[in-house]
Amino acid sequence: MRYALGIEYDGTDFCGWQRLGDNPSLQAAVEAALGFVAGHPVEVTCAGRTDRGVHASCQVVHFDSPSDRSTYAWTMGANSRLPRALSVRWCQPVAGDFHARFGARARRYRYRILNRRVRPALDARFVAWERQPLDADAMHAAAQALLGERDFSAFRSSQCQASHARRNLQRLDVRRIGEEIHLDVQANAFLHHMVRNLVGSLLPIGRGERPVPWLAELLEGRDRTLAGPTAAPQGLLFLGPLYPPECALPAEVTL
Repeated sequence: MRYALGIEYDGTDFCGWQRLGDNPSLQAAVEAALGFVAGHPVEVTCAGRTDRGVHASCQVVHFDSPSDRSTYAWTMGANSRLPRALSVRWCQPVAGDFHARFGARARRYRYRILNRRVRPALDARFVAWERQPLDADAMHAAAQALLGERDFSAFRSSQCQASHARRNLQRLDVRRIGEEIHLDVQANAFLHHMVRNLVGSLLPIGRGERPVPWLAELLEGRDRTLAGPTAAPQGLLFLGPLYPPECALPAEVTL
């Protein structure tokens, strides 16, 4: 039987999603917890791997098990073995050909920036900090030039293993909410560090150091060395993937 899980986590104290030797990874923690419930080793496949320090509100994974367990048992049993920074929110059976990664039609992220003179304390694990005033309207206007299917080489990490840099950016909204700037982004898929590199290039525009058209120039130039630095990981939250309605998953991950 194949199952899908929705998982939320605080990625601060992990090396990232992917299993990496003896380093504390989110994948290893989830597999160990599920293996305890199943009574056999379990391997999970996720919708999108997150980096060190990045969080998720609804990461989706799938796994296979012949063990006869209810969805309640999978959920609560796994949570009883997971560290406090991870929690399985839901579990449900899926078709045998469901694939958490390849079945997703889109993925969504939010990047939060605390924009005030003094550093954060209570939310320090979950927001980036920018002390200089940011013009959210200028950042939003610049971002609209990136929408559509484009070559995002200018915002691609040198360690990216993707076969090509073309992605369909469906949404990139920037708005101010009180002292915070929120960047909400959706695409069919993302390159390694793509969202954080986009944020790092929008910040100089928000600070007034670069004009609004600069982002479009970076996109056309396809030169990563000319773009802004990679933004800090703690501000990034993986909101989750989106699947076709026929997958019959919860509404928060359904198109």
